[in-house]
Amino acid sequence: IIILFISLQKRETIKAYLPYFFIIFLLLLFLVPLIGTEVKGAKRWLDIPLLPRFQPIEILKPFFILILAQIISSQMIHNLYRKYFFTLVLLFAVLFLLAIQPDLGQSVLLFSSWLVMVFSSGINFVILAIFFLICVLIFVSILFFFPNKFGYILFRLKSFIDPTKGENYQSEKALEAIKNGGFTGRGLGEGVLKDRVPEAHTDYMFAVIAEEFGAILLLLLLIIFLFFSYKVLHKLLDEKDEYTKLVLVGLISLLLIQTFIHIGVNIRLLPTTGITLPFLSYGGSSIVGNAIMAGLILNLTKKIPLNQDTL
Repeated sequence: IIILFISLQKRETIKAYLPYFFIIFLLLLFLVPLIGTEVKGAKRWLDIPLLPRFQPIEILKPFFILILAQIISSQMIHNLYRKYFFTLVLLFAVLFLLAIQPDLGQSVLLFSSWLVMVFSSGINFVILAIFFLICVLIFVSILFFFPNKFGYILFRLKSFIDPTKGENYQSEKALEAIKNGGFTGRGLGEGVLKDRVPEAHTDYMFAVIAEEFGAILLLLLLIIFLFFSYKVLHKLLDEKDEYTKLVLVGLISLLLIQTFIHIGVNIRLLPTTGITLPFLSYGGSSIVGNAIMAGLILNLTKKIPLNQDTL
């Protein structure tokens, strides 16, 4: 329903209401550290009366991409580097709120998408590379000076680098499940990973699918997703409107990076992050956020009558 509703909206309508949705969910993200529900040492969810528990950042992500695209493509700000500065302010504001929760996975995801969008807008690569190195140095410094707050990151990195240190139960069981699934899988409901690993239906959905349905279905799903991404990227080559191009770049990069991180964690190429698998992992907030992104992509890639204004 969400996908269909958004895909049928006029583009100018989406652009007009964008700032309001962004501000609303940014404020909700601000409330998470104050009144959020703590689960396993992290405050990432809000419990609001009459509403199911939800994770604001999951729904904020598509609006974050839209607002970045609107700033970078704005005709009211002529200096390109001033535009980048404004996007940086928003980025660091969101990253700060995520750091308090803490939520490293979403932080990496948003920062990576910001880099892709800024790079695609035409910024000098050397300047972007220098900025990236500065951010890495700042990140390492924060880990060094605030070990009590961000020690869990170091713990995960050490556990990833040296499996003999720390707890690697979840990642080991996920890898074992993928191997046990083989080509055809054990069958629907026959997998054991979802009973052995907490949050397997979200953080380890790739491994759950591999165990129950096998490598053949996984390969089919990946082909479908890559074909979808290819069609969006192909649309980008013909797109003349800068705003539309930036939104599509941001959304598809967000989905691709998220998929890569999720799969990387499941096959032990990356440390644990808590990132879900787009469109497949169970979770209300994640499903809503993905539906919004899919609706926006369909809206921006459909053909528009000549008499309809574009963004």
